[in-house]
Amino acid sequence: MRIDDRFFMESALREAWRYQGLTYPNPAVGCAVVKAGRLLAVEAHQKAGESHAELRAMLRAYEALEGRETAVDPADAWAVHDFLETIDPECFRGVTLYVTLEPCSHRGRTPSCARILSRFPLHRVVIACADPIAEHGGGADLLATAGIGVDFGCCREEAEALLEPFVIWQRRAFVLFKLAQTANGRIGGGYLSGPESLEHVHRLRAVADEMVIGGGTVRADRPRLDCRFTGNPAPDLTLYSRRDDFDRRIPLFSVPHRRVEIRDDLQPLLERPSFLLVEGGEGMLRALEDRIDWMLLYQTPKLSTHPLSYNVDQKLEYLHTGSLGADLLIWSRFG
Repeated sequence: MRIDDRFFMESALREAWRYQGLTYPNPAVGCAVVKAGRLLAVEAHQKAGESHAELRAMLRAYEALEGRETAVDPADAWAVHDFLETIDPECFRGVTLYVTLEPCSHRGRTPSCARILSRFPLHRVVIACADPIAEHGGGADLLATAGIGVDFGCCREEAEALLEPFVIWQRRAFVLFKLAQTANGRIGGGYLSGPESLEHVHRLRAVADEMVIGGGTVRADRPRLDCRFTGNPAPDLTLYSRRDDFDRRIPLFSVPHRRVEIRDDLQPLLERPSFLLVEGGEGMLRALEDRIDWMLLYQTPKLSTHPLSYNVDQKLEYLHTGSLGADLLIWSRFG
């Protein structure tokens, strides 16, 4: 593997991680566009139904080469596709793309990335990993048929980790346990996270099929658990509890257009292909510890004397660390 290949692919991976989970039910994908060693653009797929990473990156690369912005909405997949159909293919001669996932060959809500890329005399398309969905594959073959060099495997392990939620929710629920804590591991005392982290949580809630929360947390905190920081409808909510003694004046029961269900058995939810976002305390973590796939930790730069913490023994594998405002954002796999 060439050193510069890894450098540019890592740029694409970092950008894709910014939208992990937010693209549900699509995978998080990143793309970097390079010409003569110059990084022209790094983009990611941001939301299902919007432009894939390759389209966003090619549009931004064109703007970088031309030295001007276009009037095209980068989120509008068909608008970007149609614009790329009109430009001189020669402007991308010698360009190399670095994509964390094989460009799609199919046409659906959005156009085929591989087909539009094959219009241009690209030097190479470097792909971290193949598409795991058979009917979506074949993009690399389309590129190769167009005379474009195709290389697989650069940062494959890192790209497969990025792709893992997408692979899981094809066959069963992907279970993400979210928690926020101080730098010394305390979880109580009101809002801990900054505004950027709170908005990020609400964006995840907005795309999740269902939220799950422990009954003890609901009784103690009396939360709302909506998406008010983003203006999206709140997802349906399951309260995990062996008894139904909840005060119906708790705000979460009055969120419009949302189903709230009380269950003492989560197995039916776990078996259904979906995205489950779990929030709660130590009891919820213990109840689901064998079924949690990943943990998302928002760590705020403060210390606290609050007594609440997660007193559990659990091995974690760090997958990616980023930042949101002043907070650390840590994606981990349960070991």
